[in-house]
Amino acid sequence: MRALVAAGAAALLTVAVASCSPDQRDTETGSVNVVASTDVWGSVASAVVGDHATVTSILTGTVADPHSFEASPADAAEISDASLVVFNGGDYDHWVDEVLSTHPDVPRVDGYSLLAPSPQPANEHVFYDLGTVKEVASNIAEKLGESDSAHAADYAANAAEFGDALDTIAAAQRAVGQSHPGASVVSTEPVAYYALRNAGIIDKTPETFADAVEEGDDPSPADVAAVLDLINSRQVSAIVVNTQTETAASKQISDAARQASLPVISVTETLPEGLDFLSWQRQTVDEIAARLDGAPAPNR
Repeated sequence: MRALVAAGAAALLTVAVASCSPDQRDTETGSVNVVASTDVWGSVASAVVGDHATVTSILTGTVADPHSFEASPADAAEISDASLVVFNGGDYDHWVDEVLSTHPDVPRVDGYSLLAPSPQPANEHVFYDLGTVKEVASNIAEKLGESDSAHAADYAANAAEFGDALDTIAAAQRAVGQSHPGASVVSTEPVAYYALRNAGIIDKTPETFADAVEEGDDPSPADVAAVLDLINSRQVSAIVVNTQTETAASKQISDAARQASLPVISVTETLPEGLDFLSWQRQTVDEIAARLDGAPAPNR
């Protein structure tokens, strides 16, 4: 995926820090310390640990692009000293992998590694795949239960409750698709890939366009023209825009959609202010439903 780390960043990330045992705890409070790559995974971890652990998220807010984030030496120390590290994987938050590669004993939960096998292409944005998120929560409970057995039952119960809430949201996603048969979109970036797939909403974005964006490259003029043609000829119901990574191409596409009076569905890769993971996903489902409710029927 996007390898945008500046030269020399790896050296900063591998700054020497003291080794810790797999059952690492805060020496002052005695509490379990969970470190997450982003506030998305931090929120998932918080739902599982409750009051029994502290959770620190390295990257928070919707301003920075997680793909191009560069961890500082202080961030590297946070990761290497954690009782448990929760991260996306799949080269999405590669800066975590770089730290963990020199600290193999640090317990971790890698979301991408828990993605269920599928004949369809894999996508790195697994935080929109609610089945994978459910597996992450279960793995957090299991690993913390091993190192903090006094609270193992609480971790397991919290993960189960969180999983039930995810199942409800997944059902709501499917209901949106059932209410809008034949709905289709184009995406400026395949962030909401799994949410759209679960809903049965067709993503008509040309594969070469999506691949270029995922690699951090500018789509070719031909690919941009193909997307604009889908919009101008009203062959899609709406467009999906990642508001955290505006580029010249994505702005051109958004402007074209508005001129064509096509709804714009906004998505993010990290949590909007004031939302936890569940409320963020509920809000996303609600926005998709609302935008499709007002969408013109696409031309076939």
